[in-house]
Amino acid sequence: MKLLATLLAFAVTQALAYDVPNVDTTPGATNPVVTQKNIHKNICVSGWTKHVRPPISYTNYWKTQLMRVYGVGHDKPQDFELDHLIPLELGGAPRDRKNLWPQPWVGPWNAHMKDELENKLHKLVCDGMLPLHDAQEAIRSDWKGAYKQQFEELK
Repeated sequence: MKLLATLLAFAVTQALAYDVPNVDTTPGATNPVVTQKNIHKNICVSGWTKHVRPPISYTNYWKTQLMRVYGVGHDKPQDFELDHLIPLELGGAPRDRKNLWPQPWVGPWNAHMKDELENKLHKLVCDGMLPLHDAQEAIRSDWKGAYKQQFEELK
């Protein structure tokens, strides 16, 4: 019974270990084209992310490579999103490997939640309520803390 409990605890720990990127592997990277002064010519224009998003052949390759690096290479690729730590809609680097990591779709802190945060911060940046650098840094340094600040404090 103790062995089963230990194995279950390990499995849960492993499953949750990837809800934040490893800072050595994925420190985040920004797109040098995007600056605070020109956001209304790029990230705040509808369709911007479609314009800069890498093709599926590129993202599928890096997804499998980074799943191995992150120790989840045995898992199903469809259980993960190849996430841009600093999202494209906030001026994240589209093809820089330092900005990519395999984020789980399920779990208490998952890709759907980070996507929700990205959309909220994007709106705040484009509405002039939050500087671009502050939004990028909030996600890069502690996306879960930023999520709590934006959504849980409102409750």
